[in-house]
Amino acid sequence: MKIIHKNLKKGILKINIENMDDLWYLSQIIDSNDIVKGKTIRKIKLGDGSDKKTKIIKKTIFIAISVKKIEFHKYSNILRVSGKIIAGPDDISKGSHHTFNLEPGKIITIEKPKFLKYQIEKINEAIKPTKTKILICVFDREESFFAISKKYGYELLSSIQGEVAKKDQKITITKSFYKEIIKQLEAYDKRYKPTNIVIASPAFWKEDLMKESINQDIKKKIVLATCSSVKQNAINEVLKRQEVQAVLKQDRIAKEVNLIEELLHEISKNGKAVYGLRDTKKVAESGAIIKLLITDKFIQKKRQEERFFSIEKIMKQIDSMQGDIIIISSDHDAGKKLDGLGGIGGILRYKLNY
Repeated sequence: MKIIHKNLKKGILKINIENMDDLWYLSQIIDSNDIVKGKTIRKIKLGDGSDKKTKIIKKTIFIAISVKKIEFHKYSNILRVSGKIIAGPDDISKGSHHTFNLEPGKIITIEKPKFLKYQIEKINEAIKPTKTKILICVFDREESFFAISKKYGYELLSSIQGEVAKKDQKITITKSFYKEIIKQLEAYDKRYKPTNIVIASPAFWKEDLMKESINQDIKKKIVLATCSSVKQNAINEVLKRQEVQAVLKQDRIAKEVNLIEELLHEISKNGKAVYGLRDTKKVAESGAIIKLLITDKFIQKKRQEERFFSIEKIMKQIDSMQGDIIIISSDHDAGKKLDGLGGIGGILRYKLNY
């Protein structure tokens, strides 16, 4: 995200959207009733509509809308921001509906009454270059999965199947499968230029892979880890491993995993935690929440149901009492655990009896 103009005291932010990560951040920053301004394409009728020769043309115009709905489509690289037009050319009806399809390359201005503390943190986080980009490979004798870390979670890149060779009742991995894995690692290293590569497997297969011929530049980046099985969720398991934490300590996913583990610990051991919308709302009013954890999936759901107002109220209460608000991605296992607890929870300053 590139900032073109910023005056947060007056509630103004003009930015250039650079990548898909920016769209995820904007989906957390833009709220209902904010004003979003930018260039867009509208269909304009030439003529009064009664003439058979009436033409409809596409015209680039600059408009401002009052936001009513925000929809983030992670896998189509589009953030849709919809609302009523409040300013634009004379031939555009004020009050008519319009949707901005935000994507990399777009320039927009956001105006709001106040940027909350967590939103300012999101802006600062978004403009920082990603220091850690991690390529992850988990494999066993039959299949392998490849993923790349993202600011909002991780992206599954591909999977390949191995041909299992059986000899004297012992199952081994064929040499060709190792070569396919290395070939894929080399291709992804060239494409994504990761800072580190995490290779994980059950048993001894990762050590056997390292005995194969691997480019030395790639080998320097490799960190070995262990996983109990190989499915897509093994990537989540690998992210929790102690041997990977040193690599991931700067990474957003690791921070989110640790926060959810802290929440679960407080729930089971100390009682200084709350979860679920009803109880979280009740405790937020007392000022006891020091860290509010809420998933992006839960936010999106409430926006679609047009019931986000109550969530926004909780956020403002916590923000006004100097609490932290952390948006957790539902793309990884930690986020899914929080979704299983209702999508929202809080770590408390002190234990409450409620």
